Amino acid sequence: MRVFVTGAGGFVGRKLLPALERAGHEPTGADREVDVTNPASIRHALRQNAPDAVIHLAAMSSVAQSWKEPAACYRLNFLGTRALLDSVEQACPKARVLLIGSADQYAATPPPTDDGQAALDESTPLLPRSPYARTKAAGERLGEAAAARGMNVVRVRAFNHTGAGQLDAFVVSSFARQVAAIRAGRQAPVMRVGNLESVRDFLHVDDVLRAYMALLEPNVPAEVYNVASQQATTIQHLLDRLIEIAGIAPRVEQDPERFRPTDWLVGDASRLREATGWRPQVTFDAILHELYEDWLERDAQ
Repeated sequence: MRVFVTGAGGFVGRKLLPALERAGHEPTGADREVDVTNPASIRHALRQNAPDAVIHLAAMSSVAQSWKEPAACYRLNFLGTRALLDSVEQACPKARVLLIGSADQYAATPPPTDDGQAALDESTPLLPRSPYARTKAAGERLGEAAAARGMNVVRVRAFNHTGAGQLDAFVVSSFARQVAAIRAGRQAPVMRVGNLESVRDFLHVDDVLRAYMALLEPNVPAEVYNVASQQATTIQHLLDRLIEIAGIAPRVEQDPERFRPTDWLVGDASRLREATGWRPQVTFDAILHELYEDWLERDAQ
C-alpha cells in the first residue's frame, strides 16, 4: 500500500521508511517541508500522494523539552494531530491512520511491593502529567472522535523504545553514550544519573516498527493498542548491565536535574499480540550491546 509518514526525519521515521519499503509498501516521508500544523500544507501533501495509510510520527517527543516549551508542544502534538486528521478526512478519507502516542499517557505508578503487579493494559485510565503526555493524550482523543465519525483510526501507545542512532536525551542512549565515552577515555570515570529505582518497559525500535506495520493491515481492528515488551526493568539494572558490557568501574553520581520520583511503567501488549501475532524479537541485552557499540563508533568520528 501507499503509506505517508509524517515526522520522517526523526529517529523512528528514518528507520520506518526503509522498513516499509522492504515489506513491499510504497512509503513517502514528510518532515519539516510539510507543516503538519498547517491544514493546507498537509492536505496538499496528502492529495499529491493519495496514500492508503498514514503514520503520524511528527511530534515533540522529549518530556524535558515539553516542560521548557509547552506552547510549542501543544502546537505540534495537539494542533498538528487535529490538522492531520482533518486533512485526511478531506483528502483521503478511506486511509487508515496510525496515531502514534506514548506510554506516558498513563500515570506512572509507585513501584509494586511484589512482582505480581499487572502490567498496564488499554483499559487503564489515562492520567498524563507532563505537557508532552497531555498533548499526546488529547491527540488520541481527537483520533477517538474521528473514529466515531467513521474514519479508520488506530491509536497506538508505544512504550520506551531505543536503538542505534537515538539521541542521548533518552535514558538508555544517555547511559550508553557515557559508558562508551568512559571506556574510550573521552570522559572521566563518572556516570551522571537520575533515579535508578524507577522501572520501565524497554523495546528495540525495530520491534516497534514491526508492530506499526502489522497495524496497517486492513483486517486488524481499528482500536487502541499498547506496544510493549511486558518486561519490567529497573534503571539500576540497565546501568549495571551497560557498565558490565563496557568493562568499566565508574563512580556513579546522582544529577539533581535528572532526578524524578520513583515510579513504575510497564505495558501489557496482549491485545496487539492477539490481533496481529506480534511479539518482540530483540532481547534487552542485544539492545544494550547495539547502543554501546553505536556510541563507541559515533564518538570516535
